[in-house]
Amino acid sequence: MLDPEFDENKEDIQSSVQRYENMLNQQENAFFDAETLEQIAEHYFVQSRFDQALEAVNLGLSHYNYSLELITLKAQILGEMQKPEEAMELIENSILLFPNDIELTLVKGYLLSQMGQHEESIQLFLASLDRTEEKDEVYFRIGLSYQAWGKPREAVDMLKKCLELNSENENALVELANCLDEIGKIEESIPYYKQFIDADPFSFTAWYNLGIAYSKLKQFEKAIDAYEYSLAIEPTFGSSLFNLGNTYMNIQEYVKAEESYRLCLKYDDPNPELYCCLGASLERQRKFEEALQNYKEAIKVDSLWDEGYYGLAVCLTEMDKWFEALHFLKKALKLNDINPLYWTGLADVEAYLGNPVSADEAYAKSVDLDSFFAPTWVKWAQLHYDLNDFEKCAEIMLSAIDELPEEADLYYRAAIFLIKAGQFKEAFHFLESGLLLDYDKHEIIFEYFPNMETQKAIYKLIQQYKK
Repeated sequence: MLDPEFDENKEDIQSSVQRYENMLNQQENAFFDAETLEQIAEHYFVQSRFDQALEAVNLGLSHYNYSLELITLKAQILGEMQKPEEAMELIENSILLFPNDIELTLVKGYLLSQMGQHEESIQLFLASLDRTEEKDEVYFRIGLSYQAWGKPREAVDMLKKCLELNSENENALVELANCLDEIGKIEESIPYYKQFIDADPFSFTAWYNLGIAYSKLKQFEKAIDAYEYSLAIEPTFGSSLFNLGNTYMNIQEYVKAEESYRLCLKYDDPNPELYCCLGASLERQRKFEEALQNYKEAIKVDSLWDEGYYGLAVCLTEMDKWFEALHFLKKALKLNDINPLYWTGLADVEAYLGNPVSADEAYAKSVDLDSFFAPTWVKWAQLHYDLNDFEKCAEIMLSAIDELPEEADLYYRAAIFLIKAGQFKEAFHFLESGLLLDYDKHEIIFEYFPNMETQKAIYKLIQQYKK
């Protein structure tokens, strides 16, 4: 199988992978040195094709038994395949042969953390600091161990030490941002990204990650600038195009969002999430037929993608195709019955079709899953208002107020429904609370009382609270 006369030193990795796969498929003779086999295995490894990575590394070790690079790579592959004990045995045996190799120690620490032995992992890393000049890499590994241990604050400290020693460690920068986000301090990652970019202004991934940080801070214009810098350097970078589209959606620039998603579709492999986002951008522009096509494409790629069915239902309701919408909402819920938006959508359709009992059950399920979304409470109460069940409306609003005590709109609605139910004393209490919370929202009351005499009486009462 191996031909030692073949010189592969100048081959690029893609051609090496192609020649390697031809060798396997056609049982051709071919020669690969240890470094090339390591590159081939890493090629599969970074794509999460672990079985193929393991096959390549095993081939290498069958000819280069003592290659430390292949040994450590195999251990990492086994770790990712959820076989840490097998990986640890390989590393322990190798340490007996190479007791001073720092890379073996670092891989052992990684495996200990993966096995849940985080404290032992960190102690091993700390003990290895005096044995290596690449202390930034050790602090990075300690940060990852703390992160896996569920201690993001300690991870932040270690990752900052890593970046103090090597501000160009982009992996550490990304993990630091993740940890800061977890503890609610994502804004602290911005100076680190800027420092990195000052040192390497052509790092499109650094600009991309800076965009993510700004997006999480809801500084969308700055996020757009960062993503566009990333794309100026690498115009085909799908992740920046996708996030740029998402950011435009957040600021309701739907045409620009559509443009970004279409470019992403051009350069990235089609996936259901991208098709759904493109569909949503078209839906917001009221291009429902085009939106429908993209939601259908999402389902073609993955028939279990529940968001695709929900997107179809939303478009169909806008097109007054209620029975078709009902069909797709039920499909979405069959795949994912814990999404409150799906239950609200189902309730809306059932209410429109004249099925109040089914609608009532669906609204109840929605607020059970998410009680902090005011519009669902409002729709649920309105369902019973249309049935002239004013006491039930009031009951729903009072439950909503318990969950969302700062929402002035809910107090006004509670007052309206209590007045309709003849409970005037309680109604005025909630009216007063609404006026104190947000006086300007009182206009909603007049929508429910078209009679001019009633409006005058309510207006006179409200004027007492005008600032």
